[in-house]
Amino acid sequence: MQLKLKMTVAAAIAAVAGVAAAQEVVKIGHVAPVSGAQAHYGKDNENGARMAIEELNAQGVTIGGKKVKLELVAEDDAADPKQGTAAAQKLCDAKVAGVVGHLNSGTTIPASKVYNDCGIPHVTGAATNPNLTRPGYKTTFRIIANDNALGAGLAAYAAETLKLKTVAIVDDRTAYGQGVANVFKRVAAEKGMKVVDEQFTTDKATDFMAILTAIKAKNPDAIFFGGMDPQAGPMLRQMEQLGLANTKYFGGDGVCTTEIAKLAAGAKTLANVICAEGGASLAKMPGGTAWKAKYDAKYPNQFQVYSPYTYDATMLLVDAMKRAGSWDPKVYIPELLKSNYKGVTANIAFEPNGEMKNPAITLYTYKEGKKTPLN
Repeated sequence: MQLKLKMTVAAAIAAVAGVAAAQEVVKIGHVAPVSGAQAHYGKDNENGARMAIEELNAQGVTIGGKKVKLELVAEDDAADPKQGTAAAQKLCDAKVAGVVGHLNSGTTIPASKVYNDCGIPHVTGAATNPNLTRPGYKTTFRIIANDNALGAGLAAYAAETLKLKTVAIVDDRTAYGQGVANVFKRVAAEKGMKVVDEQFTTDKATDFMAILTAIKAKNPDAIFFGGMDPQAGPMLRQMEQLGLANTKYFGGDGVCTTEIAKLAAGAKTLANVICAEGGASLAKMPGGTAWKAKYDAKYPNQFQVYSPYTYDATMLLVDAMKRAGSWDPKVYIPELLKSNYKGVTANIAFEPNGEMKNPAITLYTYKEGKKTPLN
């Protein structure tokens, strides 16, 4: 009897070991700033990717007839270009099958060359500078509208809907901030608006009194800020202190967060913000409302902007691997380019350069401190 029991236990252990051996581990990288002033964006992004991985593992994933376990390899780039390329190289060395990220254009653009050189695809749902896809790397994909769409949409709204005549422009000198500000400036001028002042800051600054005092002297109808919310929040507070309470404040997706309401700390100028995001509002996304309920249950009070896109980007990579029957990037990248994926955010298909076909944009304002879609 004892011998029979031992044999049964041994057989059970062997069976478990066999299942473990049969299950391949497929690594997917994620990079965003999870430290520093932009950590709230980065954690939100990582949450989206992690949620997708956990759901896929719970469903069970088979690629090319093999059962696989997906593993998220998460890296922090602290919104710093050098750290971004180092994180990209680390993921290349770890032989991940694909990467979701990065968040900032200033980190994504240099990292894209690293991924190209090691042949690993990356999908960003946050970096919006048009220069990202300019080199024509076969490994670069974007599932959100770029700054050409965001800057142009904001400028058109300012000139055509609000009938504003003058604007001052401030940017933080990053690839993202300069890029979106330049598009806004060009389209605003085309539509008859006059740029009365241009000022520059950094993505580390918090004191804008000198810049805003110079702008106030020019009395513009609006200020456009190319940058992120850690700067936009204090800027809105200081605008109120200087008596710029009636000046409209435009910005791209970098300022279009829930966090900006906290960072503005009750400033009345928050109500003057008009910002743009690449993509539909959550209520208009194909699966946005149901997805957000799941996200909030899992990660309460952490939602910012891009987590639905990092979720879709993760699902998109795995979908392409399944269709190709392989997680080898050389084999599945052609399938990734041919994607027609029904995601939470949109139906995702690509142009030959890795840009998304027909991306939506949404304009938002803040009503009683709450981010509210305008279209």
